[in-house]
Amino acid sequence: MLKNSIYYRKNICLKGETATDLIDVEMFLMIVQTKSISKTADALFLSQPTVSHRLKAMERELDFPLITRSKGFKQIELTPEGVEFIPIAQRMFSLWKETRLLKRARNRVRLSVGCTDSANTALLAPFYRELTEEDTALDLNIQTHQSTELYGILNAYDIDVAFVFYRLYYKNILCEQIFQERFYLVQSARPAVSGPLVSTEDLDPAKELFLKWDDNYQLWHDQRFADGLRPRIRADTAMLLYHLWQGEDRWMVAPESVVCQLSRLRPVYVSALREPPPDRRCYKITHRFPLAGSESALDHFGRKLAAYLQTLQFDIPLGEVFRT
Repeated sequence: MLKNSIYYRKNICLKGETATDLIDVEMFLMIVQTKSISKTADALFLSQPTVSHRLKAMERELDFPLITRSKGFKQIELTPEGVEFIPIAQRMFSLWKETRLLKRARNRVRLSVGCTDSANTALLAPFYRELTEEDTALDLNIQTHQSTELYGILNAYDIDVAFVFYRLYYKNILCEQIFQERFYLVQSARPAVSGPLVSTEDLDPAKELFLKWDDNYQLWHDQRFADGLRPRIRADTAMLLYHLWQGEDRWMVAPESVVCQLSRLRPVYVSALREPPPDRRCYKITHRFPLAGSESALDHFGRKLAAYLQTLQFDIPLGEVFRT
């Protein structure tokens, strides 16, 4: 009979619940947790008389007592009905939170972005941060993949927009160049080869930290270091190369966005190359027929990205130690 009574009362509360009802439920759960009226009052920034009054009002509404009122006891004790009401109160509060989350999700748009590791961390991270700090209804889901993988992922509608370093032909994918950056030689603060302009002939391939930035870079590298000596370390992310960088005689060639990123992590000596690789080009790719729910988010994202790229510049001192 008690369970049916509580179930009946629970449904009444849920059908006609107000912010006040939910405050009472939260208050009861806090009392269960603290076992104290005074501690509950402090936690909810209420006075003790207010907590006691609301608890009594709640008991009148439910038509059964929730706590045992005994003088001389610092900790409250729940009645059998109060113990039985705990899971119901927890479910009521949980349903309210789920409803709030559902309402929030309905009013927000999620945009899935795919990108390579180096572009995500060195080039676009400040843009993502700037975008999400705005008071907008846009949520970002950022994924990291290789350029060649991103075309297929976008084509399958698993992401909404991607940034790549290759132009590949897909019938339903639009490709737009958005950024172009130069390459520089990066060495430790005590460089093996100093000067603002350095030739690749002066570099020891056995000391190189290598990452294939794009196909054009790989071709350039093969032509410049074709004597069969392998790089000291090959890796597939710039951050991994950074963590593996040991010794004062190591060197690497990196695009300017990565050079600036490295300079925030350690002092580096930067030089221009006498025979530089072709500039690295970054492309934004989108589906020719985007999902209807993401069109407005894509437009907003595109406008903000264009504004961000217009202000983007890398001031790299050459022939000296660079630390930001």
